[in-house]
Amino acid sequence: MAPKTVKDLKTVTTNARPMVEAALEAGGGCLRLAPNWVPRSFLHPGKRLKLHPDDLYAYGLNRGGIDERWFGSTTEAANEGRVPDEGLSYVVFEKRRVLLRDAVAELGADIVGKAIWKKYKRWPVYSKFFDNMGPIPHHMHQSQKQAQKVKQDGKPESYYFPPQHNNVGNNFPYTFFGLCPGTTKAQVRKCLADWNKGDNGILDLAPAYRLKVGTGWFVPPCVLHAPGSLCTYEPQWGSDVFGMYQSLVEGREVPWSLLVKDVPPAKHKDLDYLVDQLDWEQNTDPDFKANHYLEPIPVADTAKAGYLDEWICYGRIEGWQCVTAKKLTVQPGAKITVPDKGAYCLINVEGEGRINALRLECPKLIGFHDLTQDEVFVTETAAKAGVVYENTSASEPLVILRYFGPEVNPDAPDVGDANK
Repeated sequence: MAPKTVKDLKTVTTNARPMVEAALEAGGGCLRLAPNWVPRSFLHPGKRLKLHPDDLYAYGLNRGGIDERWFGSTTEAANEGRVPDEGLSYVVFEKRRVLLRDAVAELGADIVGKAIWKKYKRWPVYSKFFDNMGPIPHHMHQSQKQAQKVKQDGKPESYYFPPQHNNVGNNFPYTFFGLCPGTTKAQVRKCLADWNKGDNGILDLAPAYRLKVGTGWFVPPCVLHAPGSLCTYEPQWGSDVFGMYQSLVEGREVPWSLLVKDVPPAKHKDLDYLVDQLDWEQNTDPDFKANHYLEPIPVADTAKAGYLDEWICYGRIEGWQCVTAKKLTVQPGAKITVPDKGAYCLINVEGEGRINALRLECPKLIGFHDLTQDEVFVTETAAKAGVVYENTSASEPLVILRYFGPEVNPDAPDVGDANK
């Protein structure tokens, strides 16, 4: 009998190569991954991840509710009190599992591709579903230069709001981005100085935008953002650095420690340093939406072939492409071959079918320990050869979200190209 939960699996901790090679052979260059749940102690779960309601606090009430599912992650979650493998994805094959991080460490370029392996020696990106009942604090992610001061990586990220996970918008489907043009550093500094007075007023300095299902945003490092309550697909760099600049959210305290957790200890009380972490030009950009808002862009006109592939996350930071993502929709009964330029990880958000030799099925409800058939990592070799997708449903489309590593898609559009 096939295993149904992670409790049925033996964890491989050494010599992962034989298991992973067997999995690649059986899957046609594709690896099945297990669900990877992450809690946040300072947030309120939005209940749209398909996680069983009984398991929202599976890590314990003290750890907070589960509001994130991470995809293809070799990055640890930076949570206080974390379990050792928190944030790390597992490859599943027969009755065994191994960390994707360990699989990549042993097989290297055979999984992630020669260019990524040569430069990074890891799979340096991941994506997640981020799902909350209300907004989260106005915060930023440090740049590479800033994060290296605490031996971390910086974090650019992108957003896409999938319709399949947003049947309800929850309490506040609006996001504050950046700061109003004309805002001064002295005003932001005063907000930090007023931290313990209650609401420090940082949102008084920021514009908000109504979130639209089926669209997204490009968020470079050092840009303030207070994500609203739509469930979000977030391809991003493999890091969990951040700094919270808002002291109170929906009546909940945000501790000062979450502002300075990725700041050198000597700077924890240095208000000028904390203000200077922000990219002032981008935060106060009067054309912020035009320079960061994303609409889907078709890759090609393929409707007659029974499918549609669309760019959903794209953009560059000073010419560097951190991560890109596509949405693939395969019509009922269609069988297609889709080549790509590099390795990717996918999540099946609607329908059922096959990818090469593996079954795909979007689950209705997932227990905390359950295994699923909705998440797959595709090696570079398989991607370049062309992956065969088949929709086995008679009525429902097969919808796949997939993200790629750095500099894989030089033909990806730029922010704003959807308006051309």
